[in-house]
Amino acid sequence: MISKISDGVVHQLPTDLKKALTQDKEALLLWEDITPLARNEWICWTIDPKKPETRANHVKRTISELKSGMRRPCCWIGCIHRPDKAISPSVRWVLSKKKR
Repeated sequence: MISKISDGVVHQLPTDLKKALTQDKEALLLWEDITPLARNEWICWTIDPKKPETRANHVKRTISELKSGMRRPCCWIGCIHRPDKAISPSVRWVLSKKKR
């Protein structure tokens, strides 16, 4: 069994996602099989929602989507917290629409 669960590149694994992963051995093995950048995308996608119920839904979906073969969240603009990567013009446009 895996003793330490891997984080992302920028984000650390949040408690709620860690708990969900530890309760599902298959999802945990898949989590450890994806790249650190992919883990970072899942974590960012999970912590991004403002409503607790949406966040809980993202945690559940992370587990089910990993198990269905997805290696990154679908239709996600990507982590905007990475200092090593500039935000693309298309992502800047999406972010400008979210603020309105």
